[in-house]
Amino acid sequence: MTIFLLDGTIEIDIFVECADHDLEDNICVTIVERCAPAERLLCAGETNIFLTPAQARELGAALLKVADSGKTTDLGEGSDPLDIA
Repeated sequence: MTIFLLDGTIEIDIFVECADHDLEDNICVTIVERCAPAERLLCAGETNIFLTPAQARELGAALLKVADSGKTTDLGEGSDPLDIA
């Protein structure tokens, strides 16, 4: 699954890494920035984050809860997005 953000300058690919089928954290979230180095949000042009199924579900649930809340709440650093009322 691929998602494009910020006018296509950020590409997020989410997939199961078949080569790591024996590892618990084999769900890969790849973030690719397609912009000038001075405009990058991340240090590298490509970053991979590997998640366990439980972590992927937790991230998905947090995103859905915030999206469904209809709020643009500013979460302070260290805040739990699942604690949004």
